[in-house]
Amino acid sequence: MSVNAIKEDEYSKNVSKKTTLIRLFSYMLAYKGPIIAVILIMLTTVSISIVNPLIIDRAIDVYIANKDMKGLFRLGLFALGLNIAFVLLVKLRMLLMAKVSNNVLLTIRQELYTHIQKLSFSFFDSRPTGKILARIIGDVNSLKDVLSNSVTTLIPDFVTVIAVVIIMVVLNWKLAIASLISLPFMAFGLWYIQTRSHKRWRIHRKKSSNLNAFIHEDLSGMRIIQSFTAEDETSETFDELLEEHRSSFVNAIVLNDAFGSVIDFSWGVGSISMYFVAVKLLGIDAGNVGTLMAFAMYITMFWHPIMNLSNFYNQIITNITGAERIFDILDTEPDITDVDSVAELPEIKGEVTFDHVSFAYDADTQVLNDVSFRIKPGETIALVGPTGAGKTTIVNLISRFYDIQQGNLYIDGYNIKEVSIESLRRQMGIMTQDNFLFSGTVADNIRYGKLDATDEEIIAAAKAVNAHDFIMKLEKGYETELKERGAGLSIGQRQLLAFARTMVSMPKILILDEATSSIDTHTELLVQHGIEALLKGRTSFVIAHRLSTIRKADRIFVIDDGCIQEEGSSEELLAKKGQYYNLYMSQFKNLEISA
Repeated sequence: MSVNAIKEDEYSKNVSKKTTLIRLFSYMLAYKGPIIAVILIMLTTVSISIVNPLIIDRAIDVYIANKDMKGLFRLGLFALGLNIAFVLLVKLRMLLMAKVSNNVLLTIRQELYTHIQKLSFSFFDSRPTGKILARIIGDVNSLKDVLSNSVTTLIPDFVTVIAVVIIMVVLNWKLAIASLISLPFMAFGLWYIQTRSHKRWRIHRKKSSNLNAFIHEDLSGMRIIQSFTAEDETSETFDELLEEHRSSFVNAIVLNDAFGSVIDFSWGVGSISMYFVAVKLLGIDAGNVGTLMAFAMYITMFWHPIMNLSNFYNQIITNITGAERIFDILDTEPDITDVDSVAELPEIKGEVTFDHVSFAYDADTQVLNDVSFRIKPGETIALVGPTGAGKTTIVNLISRFYDIQQGNLYIDGYNIKEVSIESLRRQMGIMTQDNFLFSGTVADNIRYGKLDATDEEIIAAAKAVNAHDFIMKLEKGYETELKERGAGLSIGQRQLLAFARTMVSMPKILILDEATSSIDTHTELLVQHGIEALLKGRTSFVIAHRLSTIRKADRIFVIDDGCIQEEGSSEELLAKKGQYYNLYMSQFKNLEISA
């Protein structure tokens, strides 16, 4: 079982279904006016439903028995008008509740999405994107019927059941007892089913998330799958997940269907019992046919809402897991938050100080160990070293994507934990090897670095990184619509657009994390001037395995085993003939031999 599955189990155990439902329905309190109107409408329609059998009783035992056709006609017109009003009120009720439930779903989805955006990287590190999508879309949608029926089913049907029992007892208490004799069996059956059903639906929800996560990952990595001809293997995995999803659904739905069977059986037993008592024990004759028919209608009116209530309870059992999973995310606190006394970071010069910083992603993995250094404003620092040495971790800490466990980190003398995250990151520009582009125009993607950037600023940024020429060759230039993730552009073109996006933000501190790893040598020469313009006057941290891109750095830090093993300019480190020298020679040996 995965860590996420364990967390979900713990959440469902610690939070009762009652607490979850109360929290879910609390969202409806913002719509008190429409809900009160719906309740009043439902009380009216329930009253009409209860009156109908009494109209039948009077029509048969009074007007038909006495051959009073005028009275029967008047009663018929009254019943017709009453039931036309009933139909119109039901339509109005459905319209009002549809609006309320959709608005509540909109609120929950917005709250969930907004909260997810505030969560720390550690949250996304441990959860596949497909599972998060399942929460935002599938789990929220699953609550629609529960929210809508909570008012349109629960209240009127509960009132109907109580009112019908009272009327039946008043009309004939013996027939009432006979009609309801199967209630204990029904109560036991529903209790037995619900104690097992919730667990099965929780398992089904997990299988659905697993399937969504796999599909999302599979589609995102389709190029890799086809490149390695792994279609058969992924199809087998998909079939296994699909079978688990199907089996979990069948196991859950088998118990769900049993709800209806228990109600139908109880309904049948009650009806047979009522007719047996009426004919055999009470000897009801033709003069009381109206009463017997009214009783038959009331039995239907009793068991039909019981069926509705059981179906509603069934919906709760089926979908409450979705609510639990939603609230699980909403109750997840971000690891990185502003303290109560947080201050705004003023415009900075770009001094960065690590003061005995240690960091670990988890208890078993120490990444940085007592790292200290001071970067002057405007310096360009290159970070080199083997994979997993801690280079990206250093820049992630500067951006405060993670919090350090020991030591302090200062920017212009300000402890970054004591300034607002927004004011810190607003003055930073981050370029990674994942040059992600959004669906939208080229201009929109560049403007993402500075939302209020003018067209002139966008063009200037593109020219600075030598992206302007290829942009103008596109079908509509800067207004060309890009496909998802920039599909249709080369890797180098996507990288240049990402450079322009960072350029337009004019950051005080710049981070380039393998930013040129996807650019070929020719494109690198084109963008090198833009990089130099981008670095000028800014404190910059450059991570690169391609050492040709960092030879002009003011200082180079060689990171290994969570520590700075060497520090100096490229010439100084080459003269030492240490780790940097070995890295350099391994990359340029062939080039120097051929020269």
